[in-house]
Amino acid sequence: MSRRSTGFVGVWAETQRQQQRQSEAEAGRRRQEARQTGAFQRRAVQSHRQYRDTEALRRTEELDAEVAALQELLAEGCRARPFEASSLLRPEEVQPFAPGPLAQPVPLPDLNQYQAQDGWTGSQRVQVQAEARARYERVRDAALAAEAQRQQQLAAYRREYQAWADGQLAEVRAHNAGVVAVTQGVRRRDPDSVVEYFSAALYASTGWPEGFPRQVVAAYDPDAGQLVLDWELPSFSVVPAVKSVRYMYGIDQDKEIARPISRRRALYKEVLAQCMLLVLHELFAADEFGALESVALNGFVDGHDPTTGRPGRIFLATVMASRSVFRELHLAQVDAGSCLADALRGQLSPRPDQPAAVRPSRRPQDVGHRVVAHGGDEEPDLYEMDPVAFENLVADLFRAMGMQAVTTARSHDGGVDVDALDPTPIRGGKMVVQVKRYRRTVPPTAVRDLYGTVQDAGVNKGVLVTTSGFGPGSHTFANGKPLELISGAELVDLLHRHGLRGRLGEERPRTAARSAPAAPDTRLPDDYNVLGMSWSGSVALDVCALVCRGSRVIGDDFFVFYNNPQTPDGSVRAVAAAAPDKAAVCVAFDGLPDEADRLVLAAAVDPEVNPDADLSGFTDACIRLLDPELTELGNLEVSDGRPRETALVLGSFRRRSTGDWDFVLGGRGYPGGLEELVQDFGIEVE
Repeated sequence: MSRRSTGFVGVWAETQRQQQRQSEAEAGRRRQEARQTGAFQRRAVQSHRQYRDTEALRRTEELDAEVAALQELLAEGCRARPFEASSLLRPEEVQPFAPGPLAQPVPLPDLNQYQAQDGWTGSQRVQVQAEARARYERVRDAALAAEAQRQQQLAAYRREYQAWADGQLAEVRAHNAGVVAVTQGVRRRDPDSVVEYFSAALYASTGWPEGFPRQVVAAYDPDAGQLVLDWELPSFSVVPAVKSVRYMYGIDQDKEIARPISRRRALYKEVLAQCMLLVLHELFAADEFGALESVALNGFVDGHDPTTGRPGRIFLATVMASRSVFRELHLAQVDAGSCLADALRGQLSPRPDQPAAVRPSRRPQDVGHRVVAHGGDEEPDLYEMDPVAFENLVADLFRAMGMQAVTTARSHDGGVDVDALDPTPIRGGKMVVQVKRYRRTVPPTAVRDLYGTVQDAGVNKGVLVTTSGFGPGSHTFANGKPLELISGAELVDLLHRHGLRGRLGEERPRTAARSAPAAPDTRLPDDYNVLGMSWSGSVALDVCALVCRGSRVIGDDFFVFYNNPQTPDGSVRAVAAAAPDKAAVCVAFDGLPDEADRLVLAAAVDPEVNPDADLSGFTDACIRLLDPELTELGNLEVSDGRPRETALVLGSFRRRSTGDWDFVLGGRGYPGGLEELVQDFGIEVE
């Protein structure tokens, strides 16, 4: 029976995997965003045919690059730097004390600047000198008071910094002591230490492509000096089924040319053999202590047993390699399949795509020592977690982010679940944290109550953490206030970034990067229009859209603005604007909900950029109606802004009985900004 590792190196290994997953997901999102942005711009300057030809060529080049990376997997992996125990050590250094403006003494006034000038009579001169002396003393007293206050603040900040720095150094020293203990354990051939160390070596490797799994179950036989492990291999889908893409102008469609199935099967077998050899290479390369006499390696994929139909692990390769034999190999020049089968006398499934299983020679549970597993997806469900444990997890997250954090006594917490201190100069400070394990949307009243707590406690910031989400009313109320709202999806993302674990509800289906949070759907609808908005004046504006029935928005999620960039169904979403527009909204009118009969466009002054501005500088505004190729279909003028108003309804598209949509000019302004505007459309803001 296996267990999850709880050792510090195991936690470090899990952190490496979570960070890699997050990095892979972010890289994927960046590539997707770059492709979409590039495509959006190309459509504006290229003909439809040129664009489609270019896209087909780009997809073909990506497929060729994927295949080339698979063919060079072993060679590239062998060029990666071997893992060393010293890489686990952290430097004993912390961010230096940086008091910023507090380091500068308050300058004292110069008495000479307050002396009376020549030209006065005797009595006048005495009076002028007395007045100048009085002014000097007032300025000097104020400067002395300010300097005393500065010194007090500097001393308090230095104490806070020193406490934080001592905590950071203690944590680093404890970690490094743990590294030393593990390396000493590896020298003694302690089974737990050996498994922890070599699992970390596999997780720290930079020699694996994006999306390749790294799940391992391992045990160590100290008498034989043998590490026995089951290692997850990529599935057959890792080899692209498409060979190339060609644009067919006559039918205006892309044609995908299939990769021959025989070539796919051959390449997949080659990839599996390379994976097995690369794991052996990384383990022996990391063995700077001579703990491994041999390695018994079994490669598996998760699937269904073809004889029983039950889910389970299907072993596609197995090999037992001694250190002396393996080090005689020149991996950069070998044929991976022949090397695995002939030189090392291993086994590789003849039809891994079926998949046809092989029989492992030795399994970790056969060793007789404790079995350690890394890389599985047994995330704790945050919805089902004990409330106290959930608060402790949030406190652990804040500590992992470099802050001091403690949970409060539940009977006298005053609505505060975690007290935190961010020692970062200038932007840091004390904060209160409220934790709400909800399944429904957090109401704006909770955000209002948190703001009251922040004011009563006199802290720098309030943070509300939930397992659910927040509506536009909550975001609108929090805008411009010292409040931060962390939704469930953001919480899971932060946990994974900092080596902690958690999920929301049922596990998601297995994918190449299993723990990464699902990226939002950024694909444009099939049939859409772009509403491009431009105006004169330098005032910074937030442009938003409301999907309404009559004069009421049909739901908080159908208010599209800076904190909610698209509706749940994707029918309305904010997109990047192309010149001369300053803002743009993509709308699939036919995809709007049946109950919706109005799409309202509005603009509001951004209070963070222009806190004192109004809409008097909002002039010469218009809305351009564009097709997917960014061809202008119409130009709709809107009303200018007026003094003292900070939000304005630009206009609305209204559905007629025929199903067509007509534009109706707006013009109603609001002195209370976006908050007053959305309240008028039925969104609760408290």
